[in-house]
Amino acid sequence: MSKSYPDQHIYYDGRIQTAHGPTFPSINPATGLVQATIHSSSPSDIEAAITSAKTAFPSWSSTPPVERARILQKAAQLLRSRNDEIAVIETHDTGKPYSETSTVDIVTGTDVLEYYANMIASGGLNGETVKLREDAWVYTTKEPLGVCAGIGAWNYPIQIALWKSSPCLAAGNTMVYKPSEFTPLHGQILASIYSEAGLPPGVFNVIQGAGDVGAALTSHPTIAKVSFTGQVSTGMKVAASAAGIMKYVTVELGGKSPLLILEDADVEQAVDGAMMANFFSTGQVCTNGTRVFVPQAMKPLFEKTLLSKMRYIRSGDLMDPITNFGPLVSKPHYEKVISYLNHGINIDKAHLLYGGPSKPTHLTDNPTHRGGYWIQPTIFTSCTPSMRIVKEEIFGPVMTILYYTSLEEAILSANDTTLGLAAGVFTEDLNMAHKVIARLEAGITWINTWGESPAEMSVGGWKMSGLGVENGKRGLEAWVRGKSTLVDMGGKVGSVFVGVEGEEEEGGLKGVKSHL
Repeated sequence: MSKSYPDQHIYYDGRIQTAHGPTFPSINPATGLVQATIHSSSPSDIEAAITSAKTAFPSWSSTPPVERARILQKAAQLLRSRNDEIAVIETHDTGKPYSETSTVDIVTGTDVLEYYANMIASGGLNGETVKLREDAWVYTTKEPLGVCAGIGAWNYPIQIALWKSSPCLAAGNTMVYKPSEFTPLHGQILASIYSEAGLPPGVFNVIQGAGDVGAALTSHPTIAKVSFTGQVSTGMKVAASAAGIMKYVTVELGGKSPLLILEDADVEQAVDGAMMANFFSTGQVCTNGTRVFVPQAMKPLFEKTLLSKMRYIRSGDLMDPITNFGPLVSKPHYEKVISYLNHGINIDKAHLLYGGPSKPTHLTDNPTHRGGYWIQPTIFTSCTPSMRIVKEEIFGPVMTILYYTSLEEAILSANDTTLGLAAGVFTEDLNMAHKVIARLEAGITWINTWGESPAEMSVGGWKMSGLGVENGKRGLEAWVRGKSTLVDMGGKVGSVFVGVEGEEEEGGLKGVKSHL
């Protein structure tokens, strides 16, 4: 299934440009084979891309919102018309099955693009007017920030690129975007589609490279805002760097999210939710509910039902429509996840209910897939809160089940983490569901479902899981700065600096008599 792609360079001034930095390979996760050579950005390349964005900003920011909306809507149409073609590239780049990339990645990214295009076309950037008194009023305006930086993640490459660029461009900003070095193939594709839709040169630009390129981008004095998606440690550095020179910043980071199954929950639905919260996209989803809290009395039925459904997880040829489970994205990440599995077995001493660190035999026997980063979906049961596999984000298909005897115990344990990205509850008692959700310390929550994140829903983490939000109405506000103006039409300025009784004219001016 290996496929070769042209060398990937950078994109600014509305076209592909030659990059001057070192090269690195793009690896197909399913085969472990090189599929493209990526040319990373040199310092001069980064400067050129930022200059292009800076040059384009005055014109783009003054373009009426309805005209910007037409261009973005055209880009959305182009993305939808090429969905299947782009999905194949995303599958080769990420290792996700085509059944997923063709129905989720481009679709949900384009939903956000359309959402913000429609929003600004219908007054979404309008300010407010407040009457203070008969002859005075206040009006507010929303103004773009300037040149912004977007740094993407490797698990949803084009979706995240669209989640960042859509509100950024809709608000009138320009962007320099850096894909993850592990999944770089979408950058030129998205930039060329924006250009074809009519986006002026310099409004959306793409650079390539690893963390050093991202650091140079985010620390550049011209950059007004940084939007980053990735792991907590890197996000902390990005936020600290941005705060040091007062940049706007949005960071969406990791999670170790709890999924609470209450005693009255439908077991079939609860198991389906737990599987989606752990094994969809091979577990490489930041909001995954990897800590599954189950009533002790439900243990036999829950485990039996869960094991009976594991056969529905199908790894194999990623272009086969029945395949719904792919490899991990890269060799370093594969090694990291395997180390957690070994730790769970040998150090934490958790009970391995299903899976483990060995590769699926039906794939290792296949010459095409033998070098890929394939892994088994894994379930640890009878876990405790102190285990490393329970406390730390693994970012792989690893479910940890914790059994509880009281709901209060489960809620306290669910909140006992430095992260707070997502949480969920399964129960037939909706009143209880709302009460539990209100106590869970997370920015994204679900009741009787897991994972859906529509364009209309603002999402962002609590605690160490991030700053700010993406999507929804609040997502657009993150890309503008407000200005408030008070207008007084009374014809007279109120002042404390007026004459008082006992003052006299001196030298043509009023002055207070000397006491000397």
